[in-house]
Amino acid sequence: MNNEEAVQASVQTMRLDLAAEPVTMQRGGGSLTYLRKIGAVFVKDVRAEWRGREIFSTMTAFSVLAVLVFGMAFDLRVPRSEMIAPGVLWVVVLFAGVLGLNRSFGAEVDRGTLASLLLAPVDRSAIYFGKMLANLFFTLATTLVILVVMFFIFDLNMFHPYNLLAVLLGVIGYVGVGTLFAALTANSRARETMLPILLLPVMAPVFVAGVGLTAGVVDGKQFSDLRQWLVILAAFDAIFIVVAYLLFDLIWEDA
Repeated sequence: MNNEEAVQASVQTMRLDLAAEPVTMQRGGGSLTYLRKIGAVFVKDVRAEWRGREIFSTMTAFSVLAVLVFGMAFDLRVPRSEMIAPGVLWVVVLFAGVLGLNRSFGAEVDRGTLASLLLAPVDRSAIYFGKMLANLFFTLATTLVILVVMFFIFDLNMFHPYNLLAVLLGVIGYVGVGTLFAALTANSRARETMLPILLLPVMAPVFVAGVGLTAGVVDGKQFSDLRQWLVILAAFDAIFIVVAYLLFDLIWEDA
């Protein structure tokens, strides 16, 4: 047997061994490993945004322009900015968030990296939470910019602790559900249209509770009057994030 025949025999033996004992990807490792996988997905998205500057810059530009338009539109018709500021805040957050959520999985599809992400030895739920944390980071950063711009446009300080808590709870629930719907519509050609159609009706409780809580803060109400809105936001977050976690695997079951 010459060298070429020996190499072919070795390759054939390896193929038979692999067929008998197929390679399986290790997806366990405990809670610490699971958290590291979530962090890896989060860091990947943040680094991609740092290089491309696509999501945060788009959300920020839209938010600033939207606040300016609302400010000019209502300036001559509304006697006090406190009457419209809560609605403006939450409307801009919701619509700016759609832009970022669309790119969460849409960018993976456009770059051709979605299949690689799904084939990685990572639990699908870890992908969900990593993407959710990245969306949360971008949306909260955009919301901070919105609050600063509103301070100058409406001459209204909305950095009250209760309002900041309302924004945090509202955005968590928003990106929790939005990340699920972004994954659901990622492979659709009309994802830019489908995502807001699916997402915004589900966000009605968050919008109503957020506006009610922000309005109460602006009006100087006591915590007892704001508690119900905080309970609604917290309950929405708990319920829908758990539902999204349970459903995320089903979305990519045949992917």
